[in-house]
Amino acid sequence: MPRGDEVIPLANKLQGHFELVLATQDWHPVDHGSFAANHPGKKPGDRIILDGIEQILWPVHCVQNTHGAGFAPSFDTSRIAHVFHKGIDPRIDSYSTFFDNAHRRRTGVGEYLKERSIADIYLLGLALDYCVKYSALDARHLGFNTHIILDGCRGIGLEPGDLNSAIDEMRQAGESLLQSCDLSL
Repeated sequence: MPRGDEVIPLANKLQGHFELVLATQDWHPVDHGSFAANHPGKKPGDRIILDGIEQILWPVHCVQNTHGAGFAPSFDTSRIAHVFHKGIDPRIDSYSTFFDNAHRRRTGVGEYLKERSIADIYLLGLALDYCVKYSALDARHLGFNTHIILDGCRGIGLEPGDLNSAIDEMRQAGESLLQSCDLSL
């Protein structure tokens, strides 16, 4: 993802200020239905119906047990309490940290947080207009006070205005949108 590595220093810096740090990781099988390469004649950005819901096709990425699925070498994983895999079912994508795109399967993140009586969550990462946005909306729906650290995010921007639309959608849902300097850590 273009400029995705720019969020790593901030993610590393902020980890020490939180009691609990979790990570999610796309963990796609090679035959994942969201990969344009698995649909002859299709290209990234095209849309199809996959298992009954609309799916944007993506380049092959984050294939299980490959270098491309790993965390960037400069990302400090030493404070991560648990890594949750998402996008593991080849028939459905999972943008959200909490559910697949049809809300048929949970990732376990919500239950993990509730078992630990976590009420406030802070999100940063990739991609603002997909995974971060859907994670924030689902977190809010599950009752978490959700804060998005905007300078710790980068977006894809398939279409002009996608990033601003994602920010507006999260703001309208009542999400707290902030910069890392706004945190009272």
